Formats: sequence, structure tokens, C-alpha cells
Amino acid sequence: MNAVRTTRILLTIAIVFVALMTTSRPAAAQGDPKKGEQVYTAQKCSVCHSIAGKGGKANPLDGVGAKISAAETRQWITNPKEMTTKANSQKKPPMPDRYSKLPAEDIDALVAYMQSLK
Repeated sequence: MNAVRTTRILLTIAIVFVALMTTSRPAAAQGDPKKGEQVYTAQKCSVCHSIAGKGGKANPLDGVGAKISAAETRQWITNPKEMTTKANSQKKPPMPDRYSKLPAEDIDALVAYMQSLK
């Protein structure tokens, strides 16, 4: 009886350990904000968006990291049409649907940069 109980406890501990080790970090922590700022500049995001008063005045990103989650930020970057509908956004022009083709590392970095804007 004790051997069965001990085996169950050890199995439970092993499952929890594996789950903790394989769980990915939060999206905001996966990328490098400095690299994200470079991606923001390289992709010419400031044509439509502004940060600290620099760039397109109609779509400021100041404080975006405190307003939406990293997952929502990622969705805006990778699936803007869906997010426009979800947010009932009427902003013109709508965000282009081309950034999902960026390398995953660039998207992670851009999300980290946006999340740093609090």
C-alpha cells in the first residue's frame, strides 16, 4: 500500500516538474525590447504610430504596455484584421496585414518593446 502511494506521489511530482520546465515564458519576456525598437524603426511603424510624440499622431502607442496584454499586442501585429474587428476599431487606414511574415524573433522583440511602453 505504501509503495503505491509513494509511486503516485513521485509520479505527480515528476509531472509537475516537467510541466514547469516545458512551460514557455510570458510573451513579454521572450523578446529583447532594444531589438524590438530596431524592428519598429526598420518596419517604419512610426509612419502611422507615435511614441513620445514622434511619428504618426493619429495612433499613439504611449502606455500601450499598460493597456493591453502581450498576447493582445502579438495579435495586433500578426492578425490586425481580427483585432480590428474584436476591438471595433474605426481607425483609418487599418493596420496592414503583413507583419505576421516577420521572423518570430522580430515579433517577440516587437512585443517586448511594446510591453515596455508603460
